Amino acid sequence: MNDLHAAARRCLDACDPAEKLQLTRATWNALQSGHLAPDPSSPAPTPIGDPGRPARPRLVAQRQVPRRGLGTPEGRAALVHAVAHIEFNAINLAWDAVYRFRGMPAAYYRDWASCANDEARHFALLSDRLAELGHAYGDFDAHNGLWEMAGKTAHHDTARMALVPRVLEARGLDVTPGMIERLRAVGDERTIAILEVILREEVAHVAAGTRWFRWCCERDGLDSREAFLDLLREYMGCNLRGPFNRPARLQAGFDDEELNRLAILAV
Repeated sequence: MNDLHAAARRCLDACDPAEKLQLTRATWNALQSGHLAPDPSSPAPTPIGDPGRPARPRLVAQRQVPRRGLGTPEGRAALVHAVAHIEFNAINLAWDAVYRFRGMPAAYYRDWASCANDEARHFALLSDRLAELGHAYGDFDAHNGLWEMAGKTAHHDTARMALVPRVLEARGLDVTPGMIERLRAVGDERTIAILEVILREEVAHVAAGTRWFRWCCERDGLDSREAFLDLLREYMGCNLRGPFNRPARLQAGFDDEELNRLAILAV
């Protein structure tokens, strides 16, 4: 197999987490070595459906996911599980970006394959930490908000780049420092070390979303600031959560004017 789109689909379809991680590493390595490339003759992408995932965790509405304190190992495991679920979804999101959107520059595919590889490594770190806490991925309920947005934006590369990395994934830049402080208060340095790695590397992933969102806007003759706000209104009704981690978001390609306008919209 030398078609990157087909290889991305294999990664996307894998249900077993260990298989998804193995395929992700192999696909990234093959792309780096020149054994994979986007094939213009690859069959068109199929309509988006559920990605490959294990039977558990049980997916519930976001409001049904219980909030737990971090004073017990169970509570810390629930937090680690929630982040692991985000990272598992992020693997699928990155591969869907490679599989679904055709005719993009080679650097686009390299960026999202690299992100998939990073997310797989993050998921592996969190899975190991869950095991140390006596749990495994699937032990706690989770929600499907990230993939639901993938479905809504499957027809529109500009919307996907705007709303998944620059809104939903960027939220991780905002909330992770607070998680770290809460974990520091209970002395969980092992989990903190993992979250610090994820926070540092997620800046680059959001930056990739910024880069390709602006590329799409330039291609289509759109003002990127206005297009971003228009997409927020269309898909989310400007339902944004604040406050924002301005230093991290600036590193990820947001500018001060954008952040000032987003702060006005945030609740």
